[in-house]
Amino acid sequence: MSTLYKRKDSTYWWWSAVHKGRRVAQSTKMTNKKLANKIKDHWDLSLIMGDLEFLGLSKHTSALVSDFLKQYLIFVGNRKEPEALLMTKGVMNRFKIYLDSQEVYRVDEINVKVINGYIDSLTKIVENKEIPVSPKTKKNHLQEISLMLEQAINEEIIQSNPSNKAVLPKMVKSNLHRLLEPIDLQIIFDDAGSWSFYYAFLYHTGLRAGDVAFLTYGNIDFKRKAITSFIRKSRRIHEFPIADVLINQLDRKKGKDIPLFPEVYAETKRKMNDNLKKPRKFMQALLRIKERPHATLHSFRHTFNNSLRDLGLSIEDRQVLLAQASSSVNKIYTHPNLDLARQYVNRVKPYSTKRSQNVAD
Repeated sequence: MSTLYKRKDSTYWWWSAVHKGRRVAQSTKMTNKKLANKIKDHWDLSLIMGDLEFLGLSKHTSALVSDFLKQYLIFVGNRKEPEALLMTKGVMNRFKIYLDSQEVYRVDEINVKVINGYIDSLTKIVENKEIPVSPKTKKNHLQEISLMLEQAINEEIIQSNPSNKAVLPKMVKSNLHRLLEPIDLQIIFDDAGSWSFYYAFLYHTGLRAGDVAFLTYGNIDFKRKAITSFIRKSRRIHEFPIADVLINQLDRKKGKDIPLFPEVYAETKRKMNDNLKKPRKFMQALLRIKERPHATLHSFRHTFNNSLRDLGLSIEDRQVLLAQASSSVNKIYTHPNLDLARQYVNRVKPYSTKRSQNVAD
């Protein structure tokens, strides 16, 4: 059950045993092996009886999942941005509920089987139906759990991170952001109402929905007919042409701090994501009514890229226009031939781009 051994850096005999899959060790503080054996017998009995006082575990209240998570959230709360902290809190609360259901109450009882079970249990409600979350969401949850367990290692509560052996489901390429066919675009723009100009902006720029949501009139260079924007995903400033069909409908007298789309603009990413639910769900409802396949706001970006490809623009030029080329965050990345790029952008087939004054609820 246990063993006594000598360490090179100590004159004492050391006791070692395996407790709940975890190897524990403690100095007997004895140089005499006979006396060390008596302590060994006493500790073996204590281990069987569940009395872990001699290991100091009962003094570490943080070894309890509930107590450790409270301390951990305080720890990360002083180091993470508010939005990132919300994500961490959400995962930890959900993980704690699962651990309770599995009667796992101590941090050192969290093993790879428990973690895999949690990952497999993750679901969400869509249209009153419970379905598994995406592989990406499962990966995010596993990363949060791994960070939490790394901190447990740092605090010497556990010796290794069981999440390193967890198995994620295979990431399958999704057709969620499919190309929008001409019939889809016609359906969307025929009944887009107050969202028409926002959809048109996505369709004629290829910008990500969130990047468009953050645009203000200060991002528009009316003289050069260009947009200068900070692309959040690549974390760099990017400049690219804006189609005439869009710039002709923008008010040149607006102040630089005025959002182009107040209905989706927000100061934080979390709030912006909430605001984007309205145009996304409205668009999806239009397609669903006509029994068209599911699509997302990101589908406009893929469609824009496809349109430029069909017009003959090279893949290298399209990568620049779509802010996919690598570049320094401190550099304004501009297409080497902005006028030529603008010609291609203006040749993308327009649908309805009428701007409405009121936004649909």
